[in-house]
Amino acid sequence: MKDNISKVKNTKNLMLIVSFLGLYLVSAGSSWALFSFLKGEPGSSKTTAEGRGRIDPNLPKTEECPINGKMYSKPERDIWETRRPITAVIENHLESRPQSGLSFADVVYEAVAEGGITRFLSVFYCGASAQDIKIAPIRSIRVYFINWAAEYSNNPLLVHSGGANNICSNCPGGIKVRGDVAPEVDALKLLVKLSWRAPNGNAMDAGTNLGYPAVKRDQYRLGEKAAWEHSYEGYTDKIFDEGVKREFGYKNEEGETWDENFVKWRFSDGKPLASPKASEISFEFWSNKPEYDVSWKYDASNNRYLRFSGGKEHADHETKEQITTSNVVVQKVREKGPVDKEGHMFYTTIGEGDALIFQNGDVIEGTWRKRTQDDRTRFFDKGGAEVSFVKGAIWIEAIPDGNEIKY
Repeated sequence: MKDNISKVKNTKNLMLIVSFLGLYLVSAGSSWALFSFLKGEPGSSKTTAEGRGRIDPNLPKTEECPINGKMYSKPERDIWETRRPITAVIENHLESRPQSGLSFADVVYEAVAEGGITRFLSVFYCGASAQDIKIAPIRSIRVYFINWAAEYSNNPLLVHSGGANNICSNCPGGIKVRGDVAPEVDALKLLVKLSWRAPNGNAMDAGTNLGYPAVKRDQYRLGEKAAWEHSYEGYTDKIFDEGVKREFGYKNEEGETWDENFVKWRFSDGKPLASPKASEISFEFWSNKPEYDVSWKYDASNNRYLRFSGGKEHADHETKEQITTSNVVVQKVREKGPVDKEGHMFYTTIGEGDALIFQNGDVIEGTWRKRTQDDRTRFFDKGGAEVSFVKGAIWIEAIPDGNEIKY
């Protein structure tokens, strides 16, 4: 009897030991799995200091970006398909260089703001999936930038800081004197007309309806103190989050996706010419502003173009690397102005005109066409066939018609 009791006790003790051992192994396994996730084993996500997932750059690139055709991983697509594009105005004043974030943009448009000084409308979507991108300095909007932004849904996330307008706090009736600002360049009035400019609208003005943590001021972004107007910087993750709060996520409040009526450009894999026809592209916007002259040099070994601005390498402040692109588009536009006392310019981006498309070391002579404000700008070769862009970044340079393009 005692032997039987001892056997039962020994069996219970053994089961208890086995149970504790199993619990330990499960706990240890869970801890190792958690450690591996945080550490970032191949194929997993990495966690940033802000607690946000960071995508493993070694994952297979199987997903095509709808904006520029570049290939990304499945987790990156899972992220961008919860959002809609950001179209952000980034300035190019000499004192604002180097900018932050331009190298992560899917598409960049460049045009003169005033006085021969150019400005960028940068489209952030797929390239901003893997990490939170600092974009700076954010500056004021122009009508032609709105026309381009309107191609990225009825309500793209438009990030800017003010804009051309006729508002005046100390003028009779709160309106500037007639002639100070021409009606055709009144950007804020256009935003109101589109119903974009509102406390919770898709036009996110850093000066009025968008604040921290999506945007903040930093006069020391480049080390030395910069002028107040060069100090606004934004963060793409926070801007996307704000868009969702305002019901401008991947779907709107009616359940319609932002890309329901979006017209994708055509894309193809790069096929560099054995002997490049255009190894360097150069042009000026205004003849008296050499600091804003642009050249793109073709890097045949990587089938890409390297950007130079004012005769110097144009780098991204965040990566410290020179800005590159797979496609350079020269969109020739009609220039009008200055049209008012404040020196605003007007560029025709709705209509049609000539275009040059540089890719693969080659040049395609053709045309561009945009029928209405929300219509997609499309590019065609001389035969009338729509141009297919090389998968990757696209830079569109809006050059006054008649300016010489050297290549």
